[in-house]
Amino acid sequence: MIDLQLIRKDRESVAAALRKKGAIVDFTELLEWDKARRALIAEVETFKAKRNKVSGEIPLYKKQGKDTTEIFAEMRSLGEAIAESDKKVDELNEKINDFLARLPNLPDEDVVAGEKENNEVIRVEGEKPVFDFAPQNHVDLCTKLGLIDYERGVKLSGGGYWIYRGVGAKLEWALINFFISEHLADGYEFILPPHQLSYSCGFGAGQFPKFEDEVYWLEGEDRKKGHFMLPTAETALVNMYAGEIIDGAKLPMKFFAYTPCYRKEAGSYRSEERGMIRGHQFNKVEMVIYSAQEKSKEAFEELVNKAASLVKKLGLHFRVSKLAAGDCSASMARTYDIEVWIPSMGIYKEVSSVSNANDYQARRNGTRYKDPATGKNLFVHTLNGSGLATSRLIPAIVEQFQQADGSVRVPDVLVPFVGTDVIR
Repeated sequence: MIDLQLIRKDRESVAAALRKKGAIVDFTELLEWDKARRALIAEVETFKAKRNKVSGEIPLYKKQGKDTTEIFAEMRSLGEAIAESDKKVDELNEKINDFLARLPNLPDEDVVAGEKENNEVIRVEGEKPVFDFAPQNHVDLCTKLGLIDYERGVKLSGGGYWIYRGVGAKLEWALINFFISEHLADGYEFILPPHQLSYSCGFGAGQFPKFEDEVYWLEGEDRKKGHFMLPTAETALVNMYAGEIIDGAKLPMKFFAYTPCYRKEAGSYRSEERGMIRGHQFNKVEMVIYSAQEKSKEAFEELVNKAASLVKKLGLHFRVSKLAAGDCSASMARTYDIEVWIPSMGIYKEVSSVSNANDYQARRNGTRYKDPATGKNLFVHTLNGSGLATSRLIPAIVEQFQQADGSVRVPDVLVPFVGTDVIR
């Protein structure tokens, strides 16, 4: 959530920053509500001060034997005025908070305006594979090798689902085990969160109210009081300390979680979305850092390097792209994507998005820390990154590591988990 004081101070700069994300916002009405609210609050304080003064005169009136009928009438009148003003303040608070809740995060100053066409490739790793035979696509390879059963996945759950079978299931689990072992070695705390989350988690992560129709809700429940299936472990991890004040000496706090992710985004019929490229359920290991404000950029670089290192250790050709403001998610100030090469498609596909929300999420869910130097309570900065998502890694692995005889080499780091160096 954007700081209202920032809008009061420089509405034009905030509006210009939001335009970089394609959001055209007029703050006139918001600032009118804010002005009216502050006037009412001042009025209520005046009423309360007068009520306290009058209340203090009652014992004196009684001691002097004076009639208190008039003074009690004045007390009732003040009480009614206070109640009415408080009601108006609550109504204005609701309008203001709803307005602010629907605003996207401000992009960092160095993030350029625009959409995907303005994304910048900042580095490329590894050699793009070259084949001296006719390479196959991952759908055919996974089917022939018995790794993925697309047909029975659709039979069980419909389009956008698949089944891992045999060595395919071992390969999927090998990826997850490899990622977990790497994060543990780096000192991150392992979290296994609930898969059903409350509305406050979606709001606190900045995904609601805008994207509340894009998750799976448990039927028959009021959304504000109900539960939804987590679309990413980030939604849980950034809310673990909601409403709390963290000892600043404990920062940075580093977590990772393994979960399936449940999303309504449908697999499409476009060739670049076939197979496992996009689905309703996929596995992901997610990293989250709670950082002090002045260490936020450092934490972001750490997450980018960690995610890129995982792909590099798998031996895959990939690139790192800095996203333009309009391609960043609504709640993020900056995002770098780690994208693997899918030979059959001739394009790169994202396997990790590393993002910094700055204090946007913390303002929504009330996560603060006590600064050891100043003693002030400040909003933490929250950062997240996939470490990694698996559903696009397996297509990249089988396509980049395929051999002329139709077999697939297993990345060296996965061999101990899979139990073989070649899948035939």
